[in-house]
Amino acid sequence: MTRSHRTRRIAGAGAAAAVLALSACSASGPGASASAESGGQGVTGTVTVFAAASLKESFTTLGERFEEEHPGTEVAFSFGGSDGLAAGVNNGAPADVFAAASARTMKLVTDEGRTAGSPSTFVRNRLEIATVPGNPHAIDSLDDLTASGLKVVLCDRTAPCGAAARTALAAGGVELEPVSYEQDVKSALTKVELKEADAAVVYRTDVKAAGDKVEGVEFPESAEAVNDYPIARLENAPNPSAAKAFVALVKSPEGQEVLGRAGFLTP
Repeated sequence: MTRSHRTRRIAGAGAAAAVLALSACSASGPGASASAESGGQGVTGTVTVFAAASLKESFTTLGERFEEEHPGTEVAFSFGGSDGLAAGVNNGAPADVFAAASARTMKLVTDEGRTAGSPSTFVRNRLEIATVPGNPHAIDSLDDLTASGLKVVLCDRTAPCGAAARTALAAGGVELEPVSYEQDVKSALTKVELKEADAAVVYRTDVKAAGDKVEGVEFPESAEAVNDYPIARLENAPNPSAAKAFVALVKSPEGQEVLGRAGFLTP
């Protein structure tokens, strides 16, 4: 079995789904208690990471590297909208690490005293317009998204990518009524990939990850809506030693190189 198959990905970003999906990864899971009792000297067992949907490709790569560097470990991911993941953490989901797509979303968790120490910003991200391949509607600006008959989707207003899009639209003086609001950036991008929408305002990292399935259009107002991505170990982490080691990998030169290749900006 390859490493890529060993790293578990847990679907479902909602708080209730996160709690149910991760109930088996509590402190009683294999290796977790041994890791905790080791005082950080050994890293074993499962480390459960809640991470913003836009981190999926980069964190999956880092999860595979983590398992290679720490034999006997397994990384379980829950990717989704940061607001839903924050709700899951605050509702007691047994997670070890939380990586959010905005400081506002992380604050939902820190305000509840759920983090072990202060979160730190590890990357930044900015927006692009994603269009169907070939950009048949000749979209070149945010204002072009208001063209009659054009189907545009945005992330949900509470999601970091949705909040960033609203900031960018306001900076450009553009009023836009999307055909739908999607729960996270991947859901918004999928609408364009499936040609169910003509365009979406998403992160440039997701445009890059989609390859030739979409075409990216930069716009100057994105500079007014750059998102900081904070990461933190969680106070009640079932596997604190592995949580500390995973955060260290993300912030290391190796981790930053992986994130940089995906299009993330240094903080």
